[in-house]
Amino acid sequence: MRYLILVPDGAADDRDENGKTPLEEAHMPVVNGLAARGFVGQVTTIPEGIFPGSDAANLAVLGYDPVADLTGRSPLEAVSMGIDMSDTDVAFRANIVTLVGDGAYGDLVITDHSSGDIGDEEARQLLKAVNDELGAGRAENGGRVAFYPGVSYRGALIVSAGEPTVTGIGDVSEEAAGYWLTPPHDILTKRIGDYLPTGEGSGFIKELMEKSYDILKDHEVNKDRVRRGLNPGNSIWIWGQGKKPALDSFESKFGITGSVIAGVDLIKGIGICAGLESITVPGATGTLETNFAGKADAVIEEFEKGKDFVYIHVEAPDECAHQGNRADKIESLERIDAEVLAKVVGWLRKDGEPFRVLVVPDHRTPVALRTHTMEPVPYVIYDSGDEQENAGALFTEASGENGRAFGSGAELAKYFFGKK
Repeated sequence: MRYLILVPDGAADDRDENGKTPLEEAHMPVVNGLAARGFVGQVTTIPEGIFPGSDAANLAVLGYDPVADLTGRSPLEAVSMGIDMSDTDVAFRANIVTLVGDGAYGDLVITDHSSGDIGDEEARQLLKAVNDELGAGRAENGGRVAFYPGVSYRGALIVSAGEPTVTGIGDVSEEAAGYWLTPPHDILTKRIGDYLPTGEGSGFIKELMEKSYDILKDHEVNKDRVRRGLNPGNSIWIWGQGKKPALDSFESKFGITGSVIAGVDLIKGIGICAGLESITVPGATGTLETNFAGKADAVIEEFEKGKDFVYIHVEAPDECAHQGNRADKIESLERIDAEVLAKVVGWLRKDGEPFRVLVVPDHRTPVALRTHTMEPVPYVIYDSGDEQENAGALFTEASGENGRAFGSGAELAKYFFGKK
């Protein structure tokens, strides 16, 4: 049996003024064909009291418990980036963002959490400038500070120390920290002074952010971007703190081997920590311009190499929703269906081995809100050896509400993989 989980990140949404969600408006014949011969329902991927981030949601879809297993978003990304963390290190996400306005740092407004989906090379140059000034082994209360480039705007900050308490940060869980590190995509168009870090250890983080603006606002990369009509990456925004993760292996949980295919470090890191093989696809960016066809080819190649399971994550719908672009979100969904799912399912049918497919968003990202929400998301399960007559079923929020509900991602994963 082959198993495929396809995650269109943030695909679930709310109805617009015309009474439709993007999933209802998008032309997605392949996944809706699977729904008509499989079944549709909804699943709660975000447990009560957990922030609806992609870290928690993807852990849940893979069958883990975010309450017990989530140690922070950034450490998972750091693993994917090849950063060797000690047990006392603290990892943070360091987004390269766009701020506009005049006056004090706190009076500036954040307009873009991704600096116009800045390219890898420009992002590396900007983070190098920040690291040369603020990191590069700089001592801080006995610790060390270092910035690392990731994919596009997604950098990392590692604060290392010989003791668990780093620069006064102490326990870095969201509960202990009082949620003092705000995701930048949650505060677009807002004055940042109302969302700068507060609480224990926050002065150190705030200082790094403010100094990064002084370093980057007149950087040659940004001058060139402005000349080209692009958003400058003129500040680092620090968030998503956590410690080194430790997950039970996926194979020990479900008895199968697998690979993860994604364009973003977070999902790659989750896969690596779960003992899955992380596959890098050239041109996989996490945006609407990602290499959709290349991801499909990579899935097929993993199955041809003998893998039982492939987890393929496509970030584009989520990024489009964060940008408030409904038309692009719909286009991303249609391209996932036509360029990824159609190709993989076509190969699976020709291959002849029995297979199961699960298509499920990790969380909702309503275009109108431009951020994640906690409501349940729809799913489709199809089993080539157990086709159903389910005419009228669709991969939509409304159709999911009328199907079987799972109270957690772990419950859905156990059902999908046939575990009691």
